[in-house]
Amino acid sequence: MSKQPVIDVHAHFYPAPYLALLKHHGYPADTVYSTADPRKPDDPGSRTHKLRDRAFTELDLRLAAMDRQGVDVHALSLPPPYAFARNGELLVKIARTFNDAASAAHCAHPDRLVGLATLPVHDPAEAIKELERAAQLPGIRGVGLGTRFAERDLSDPAFFPLYERIAALKLPIFLHYAPLTVIGMGDRLTRFHLANLIGNTTETAIAAAHLIFGGVLDAFPTLEVCLPHSGGVFPILIGRFDRGFHVRAECNHLPHAPSHYLRRFTYDTVCHSEAVMEFLIRLVGVDRIALGSDYCFDMGYENPVEALQAITGLDASNRAKVLGGNAARLLGL
Repeated sequence: MSKQPVIDVHAHFYPAPYLALLKHHGYPADTVYSTADPRKPDDPGSRTHKLRDRAFTELDLRLAAMDRQGVDVHALSLPPPYAFARNGELLVKIARTFNDAASAAHCAHPDRLVGLATLPVHDPAEAIKELERAAQLPGIRGVGLGTRFAERDLSDPAFFPLYERIAALKLPIFLHYAPLTVIGMGDRLTRFHLANLIGNTTETAIAAAHLIFGGVLDAFPTLEVCLPHSGGVFPILIGRFDRGFHVRAECNHLPHAPSHYLRRFTYDTVCHSEAVMEFLIRLVGVDRIALGSDYCFDMGYENPVEALQAITGLDASNRAKVLGGNAARLLGL
């Protein structure tokens, strides 16, 4: 590719081998996430989400959509499958299956697709084992992790060795909530799609807070973390985080105020608001923003490049950074 590619850092992928694996383990055909136990299909407390668009799986449909959007490269990620956390053996298989399929997609289309490895983080040792294996696969350019690890937060010291290896391998982390286990899913956010509108964005803020207040970013100063949905509600809360640092004993252990860490994160463009994106650019700097679409969910962008064109105050050089330059640096492309 002679020109700088346009790179989408937030593009989801449910490969056919992943769907086949879940079916083999007893889940209904085309299940992508489930809190159900396949041995107890009538459990009233369970939820199952099924594949509703073949474009998540079929690469020819994806590539055609990318061409229409003016996007050259997708960084393929699987929203973390921790809804299956009751079955550690399955989580290991899911990680290996997805990572192999993402690498195969890259090998088939090396100029168009790269992969963000999924890890079985229910077990830190298994996660490191799969990280070491996946990092050697062609096209794996980062790691996709959840906003929490099977009910354990990102600040849990058990995962510090994992962060150490990710940083040593110079792989960025893309954080994403687990769709069926997002905060509020089973309580006040059940109506009006609020689990997505509010819960997802709140999950991102909680994750960022644990990385900051839990000392992860201080312990691993080269660790790169990309936040979806323009950081969710995290950026707008930074003043409250700083206030807590100054007045609360629970928060004043950091060497710097939380706002110092804003630029430790990269933020995608999926906010659906020109004003919010302009605010975020002023807050963190244009060099910390990367194009995203949330492909191909309905809450994402159908035309992420077109959405960016509406942002005022970006000259050609800065627009090029958001379209691909920042992501190329982040992913080592």
